[in-house]
Amino acid sequence: MKSLDHEVQVSVLSPERVRHALSQAKPVVSGRVSKMVGLAIEVEGIQAAVGDEVRIFPPNGSPVNGEVVSVSGARVSCMPYGDPGGVRFGTRVQGLGRPPTIRVGSSLMGRVLDGLGNPIDGKPLGADVEEVEMSINSPHPLNRDLIEHQISFGIRSLDTLVPCGRGQRIGIFSGSGVGKSSLLSMVARGTSADVSVLALVGERGREVSEFVKRDLGQEGLARSIVVVATSDEPALVRIRAAFTATRIAEWYRDQGLDVVLMMDSLTRFAMAQREVGLSAGEPPATKGYPPSVFSLMPKLLERAGSSDKGSITGIYTVLVEGDDMNEPIADAARSMLDGHVVLSRNLATAGHFPAVDVLESISRLETAVIHSDRRKMSIELRKLLSAYRDAKDLIEIGAYVNGSNPTVDRALAMKDFIDAFLTQDMYEKAPLEESWACLAALVGAPELAVA
Repeated sequence: MKSLDHEVQVSVLSPERVRHALSQAKPVVSGRVSKMVGLAIEVEGIQAAVGDEVRIFPPNGSPVNGEVVSVSGARVSCMPYGDPGGVRFGTRVQGLGRPPTIRVGSSLMGRVLDGLGNPIDGKPLGADVEEVEMSINSPHPLNRDLIEHQISFGIRSLDTLVPCGRGQRIGIFSGSGVGKSSLLSMVARGTSADVSVLALVGERGREVSEFVKRDLGQEGLARSIVVVATSDEPALVRIRAAFTATRIAEWYRDQGLDVVLMMDSLTRFAMAQREVGLSAGEPPATKGYPPSVFSLMPKLLERAGSSDKGSITGIYTVLVEGDDMNEPIADAARSMLDGHVVLSRNLATAGHFPAVDVLESISRLETAVIHSDRRKMSIELRKLLSAYRDAKDLIEIGAYVNGSNPTVDRALAMKDFIDAFLTQDMYEKAPLEESWACLAALVGAPELAVA
């Protein structure tokens, strides 16, 4: 009997039970809303750090979670993840004492989630999910594996003329309606990566369903995780969507997999942070963007890349305002990324899809991921495209005389074949080796096609 009592006592006082009891016994400290201006809710009476999660209790509604965005003396400024309707002076706010968390696991494959990581496709999460913190450190610079192996996107123009390596970060730059989302859906269906994670940040609600059901399709969705925050969501949720998708990609990378992380768009992420920063009292700078925008972008982008376990290849679309490739967000993104793909409105309106402007696009790791013979073929095709572009005006008015320039003559003779190589149906997949073989045949160097 004495032995049994001892066993019961040990069970009651086990470390797990003690920790649970202590967490339950902690006093719940609540504050009160003292001020609301724009998107920001000012709270007195709680101790919280920037980035900590809070819970707001409107008197006549359901609790709404939020996040601390700034601290000023004894007051903290919060922003809600949901509709702040019903919040008024004196509303109770509880500090949760921790940063936001999300649930990750292999059962997320093929699922559609909201910006906070909750499923919105009507199905429950699997039993294998685990809760992890949103914020982790980027891979150590010296622990990143060298980027030496090309990753296939299944798109001829990108795989041969703007080759991308596993773990590289590349941007797709264009104005609105030129085909960025369609290009991402082609990558999701045709990539050689193990997993695709897509973040749709600030998209129109109508486009989300179309992208998932029509552009991505069952085949693309089966190997993807889609994170969605539509344009009517609070700014904080749109920002969280970008970090949620990145955190999910990091979890898969830590399992030793190669991941393609696609984000549409980096510009809307920056616009959401502009709303948050201005509401928190930051001064506006270039085109109204506060300084926090340009400090938050590298924190997001640097989390992609290779590690000693796996890789995240980042593809970020950049919506340039007024087709100005030098506007602040585009200029900042170009300086942080490892390459850029420019989509041309002129090509798009002419029915040239994908509308990749090859001469304006570049991969900074081209020499590292393809051998010199293949690079010679890529350069040869670029020379032909450049020669045709320089002589285009003369050709169109009939002023160009054959024989004036041998390179232009060759480009003119091959124009239809080059266009056929660079265009591709949205649902067509181009295997990597087949694309290089086609380029070799096009430039007349079949002996260079072999890797």
